[in-house]
Amino acid sequence: MRLVVATCTVDYDGRLTAHLPQAKRLIMVKADGCVAVHADGGAYKPLNWMNAPNRLIEDGAEWRVVSPKGETLVITMHDIHSDTNWELGIDPGLQKDGVEAHLQELLAHDPSSIAEGYKLVRREFPTDIGPVDLLCRDEDDAAVAIEVKRRGDIDGVEQLSRYLEFLNQDPRLRPVRGVFVAQEIKPQARVLASERSIECIEVDYDELRGIESPQMRLL
Repeated sequence: MRLVVATCTVDYDGRLTAHLPQAKRLIMVKADGCVAVHADGGAYKPLNWMNAPNRLIEDGAEWRVVSPKGETLVITMHDIHSDTNWELGIDPGLQKDGVEAHLQELLAHDPSSIAEGYKLVRREFPTDIGPVDLLCRDEDDAAVAIEVKRRGDIDGVEQLSRYLEFLNQDPRLRPVRGVFVAQEIKPQARVLASERSIECIEVDYDELRGIESPQMRLL
């Protein structure tokens, strides 16, 4: 990971246009190519960002981040105060709690409980940035990436969005659509999912447990 503290201006041109005036900010460049611009506040959420995959072009004081969709993020450096690189290694990922892990297991056993005609390809389908909970095929044999959460919030939608960008680079799979599954999905997460053409489905954990069988424990 590369961490740059700089006085900069930021301009985004894509689904909309946005401008950040000159100020001191933290710029994070992650190993997967994600670029995020942070202020000293606002918790985890960056002021602006570009998810991987994208291309970072450094031309003197101007950084230009370009996505395959044609979105651009231009960071103009007025003064660089710190520029460091850190090797973080492979992260083991967030460990699911018991309910969330069992919910994934139940849905893997019977994906048709998500939507009629779904068939499981693999649980924990690998990508370069971590495994997708479930990869399925629908009744038309199209690939579907499914992220399973106990409570569905914006972070889960962002996570699935990153997986979809990687999966859609694979000609054997694309086009891959996304389905966000949780016991409860927050309104803000639904709005973001709709913007990114991700379907949201709420499931009843207790109802799913009613279909449990001894064979499921072998998964």
